[in-house]
Formats: sequence, C-alpha cells, structure tokens
Amino acid sequence: MITILGSINLDLIARVERLPQPGETVPGDAFSTAPGGKGANQALAAARAGGCVRMVGAVGRDAFAQEALALLREGGVNLSAVKTCDTATGTAMILVDGKGENVIAVIPGANGQVTPQDAAQAAFRAGEFVLLQHEVPLAAVKTALEAARAAGAISLLNTAPFHREAATFLSLADYVIANETEFDRYAEALALGGTDREARMRAFAQATGRTIVVTLGARGVVAATQERFLRVPSLAITPVDTVGAGDTFCGYLAAGLAEGRTLEEACAMAAAAGALACLKPGAQPAIPERAAVDAALAKAAP
Repeated sequence: MITILGSINLDLIARVERLPQPGETVPGDAFSTAPGGKGANQALAAARAGGCVRMVGAVGRDAFAQEALALLREGGVNLSAVKTCDTATGTAMILVDGKGENVIAVIPGANGQVTPQDAAQAAFRAGEFVLLQHEVPLAAVKTALEAARAAGAISLLNTAPFHREAATFLSLADYVIANETEFDRYAEALALGGTDREARMRAFAQATGRTIVVTLGARGVVAATQERFLRVPSLAITPVDTVGAGDTFCGYLAAGLAEGRTLEEACAMAAAAGALACLKPGAQPAIPERAAVDAALAKAAP
C-alpha cells in the first residue's frame, strides 16, 4: 500500500510564446484545464506504476472538485480519506512557453484545510509507504512523518515547494526527495558541510541515517545513503511541457520501492517516467503508464 497525503488541485494551463517579465503581457495560443496538485499527481503516478494507492487530502464544494478528482478515480486510487470542505478547491495557474518551461502560481484553497488530525487519523500501517510534499500545511506533514515512523511505515518526503522551516523535520523522513535547487537551499539552512553538492548530500545521509535523492532534470538523478552515492541517467528527450515531471518521478519512486526494487532500480524507473511525462502537456494527463516506462527502459538498456 502507498498512501499519499497532499494537495489536490485543478490546473488552469495557458500556452504562451514566452514567459512574461514582471508587468508584461504576452500573447497565448491555447488554454486547458487538467487535474493537478503535487499530492494528486504523485498518487496517480504511483497508481499508473502499478501501486495500490490511497489519497488523503481535501477538495472544496465547487464545480472544480469532481474534475480535480476525475483521473484519480479513473486510475483506481482510493479516495475514501479525501474530505470535502466549505471552501474552494485548490487551483494552480500555469504558463508554459514554447520550450516547455513553466511558471506556476498555486492557490491552496481546500488544501490549506488538511490538518494534523487528518494525518494522525490516516492510520498508517507497518511496511506501508507514505509519500508527502509541502503543498499542505507543514504541521500536517510533520505529524504524518511522526505517525508513519511510530507505525513502522516507510516515509518519503518530497521537499517541494521550498519552505525553510521544513529543514527542521527533514530527518524524520526515510527518503528525502528534492530537486537540485531545493536541496542546495536546504543544505544552506542545515549548514551542511562540504565543498560541492555530492559532499553535502553525503553529509546529510551520514548525519541523519536517511537517504537523500536529488533530481537533476535532463542530467538524471543522484542519491546518497550512509553506505554509497548513486548516479542514475535520464532518458534523452525533447521536452514539450515539464509540468508534473517531478511529481511523476516521486510517485514512480515510491511504487518502485514498494514493489521491492533496489534504490538504483527504483530511481532508474522513476527517472524514465519523469522524462516521458515531459512529452505531453499538462500534469496528470502526461503521466505515463507502466508499460510505456518499461518499454523505454528496455530500449535504453545497453
């Protein structure tokens, strides 16, 4: 079982010629909506990877709620722990340029109503995998990490979006997943020693006994445990839209670990899935099915 406690959004996506500077208006050529939110994206990715997935989160009493949950429901994710609040469903406003780069503004809405009590009542079990992010209140995230550890569950914390105050509880997670910018900022907040990123990652793993995984985009993934340092390449692609690639990585990583793959194997599968997610627009609609990921890995094998 993989339980994701996190955000559920409806994404409002506009394609533009280029990303605007502050105060600038630029023309766009397309608009669409799609289910999103880091938590929901990761839940769907874990389900498409073949995992048995449960979602803990919140939506509002509005027209966006059912659309935000549609692909999770279609993907077989257990939604019994998703509550309905008297507020708006979370939304993300996304601009994507012709090169696939993006800027995103997130309005939390109901995601802000996910509480420590919701985390405590999630009833994690020994051996279960629990995946978290920072798009719900940090108090709920910290409580979930503590509850997972008390239950004997295995926790994965995706450190996005960056919150400096979260540095105080990163070591509660068994696996910490960050992109390179986020890790560098947390390393500064934690005053990790070392002259480069690898040294700081090793320092984190040694000091905490946890595993740190850092995604590098087209350059793949690196990871540090107390015993070793791993480098895993990504697939060579020409991106269409990078929205949701990191979430796809996280969901597939959790699924790979849950099915008993080694860290290196799980990272390779997750990196391939994240790359394939860049080949289509949108977050959840672009998450690849497991068969496509396995085929891509087989094709890339030496």
